[in-house]
Amino acid sequence: MRIDGAEKLKTLTDRATYARLEKDLSAVKNDISALTDQITDVLNSFAGDASKQARRGLKQARSNADSMWSDAQERGSQAYDAAYDAAYSMEETVEDAIHQRPLAAVGLALGVGILIGAAWRR
Repeated sequence: MRIDGAEKLKTLTDRATYARLEKDLSAVKNDISALTDQITDVLNSFAGDASKQARRGLKQARSNADSMWSDAQERGSQAYDAAYDAAYSMEETVEDAIHQRPLAAVGLALGVGILIGAAWRR
């Protein structure tokens, strides 16, 4: 009987150990599942933050590009207006000089023509 009792005791001990191991394994599985959920949440949060940051950067870059384009248009328009005003002013000055001294203007035009002709020949 002792052998039977020892075997029963061993069987009970093995069952208790097995049950305890199953319980521990179940707890480990639950812990791993919880950690997986936490890691997923952190990664999703990180991805969301990175996406927001990228969108913010894109908006800022667009805003900067639009601002630079607007400034360039404004400067180009100002340069065009200044060149137009200078050309118009020069035209008026030349017209006034021709009306005040017509013979000098004809002589100057003749001299410039001779210089251009001489330079053209060479």
